[in-house]
Amino acid sequence: MSLGARFFGRYEHSLDAKGRLILPAKLRGAFGQTGYLAPHLEGCLALWTSEEFEEEVRVRLSSADLDPVSRNQVRDWSAAVFEAEIDRQGRMPIPPHLRTYAHLEQEVLVTGMINRVELWSPATWSARQLEQPGSD
Repeated sequence: MSLGARFFGRYEHSLDAKGRLILPAKLRGAFGQTGYLAPHLEGCLALWTSEEFEEEVRVRLSSADLDPVSRNQVRDWSAAVFEAEIDRQGRMPIPPHLRTYAHLEQEVLVTGMINRVELWSPATWSARQLEQPGSD
C-alpha cells in the first residue's frame, strides 16, 4: 500500500479581497491544480488531494449505510464539498459558505494534518488549544 501526500507545519496567511487563499509553497506541490475543500471537525476546513479525498469519501460512505442520521450527515457534508482550482500563483478560492462555517474573515491559519491541510480561524485554533490541557 502506498502512502499519499503528507502535510506538516503551521503557516499564517490572509484571504485576499476575492476570498482566495495562497497555499503555502511547501504544501501546494501535492495538489496540482485541484484540491477538495470541505467542512471538517472542530470548525476547521479540510483540504484533501484527490487521492486522500477518495479515501475520505470511502470512509464516509461506509457510515452512510448505518442509519438515516448518518446518511443525512453524509448528504450535508457532500453538498458542502467544493472542488477548488488552484491557480499558478497557488491561489485557491474559498466559497462564502465555507468561510462562514470556519469563521474565516481575514487571517487564516494553514496547518498540515498529515493526510490533509486544515484551514483555521486563528481564534478557533486558539480556543481549541485552550480547551486541551498540555497542548502548545
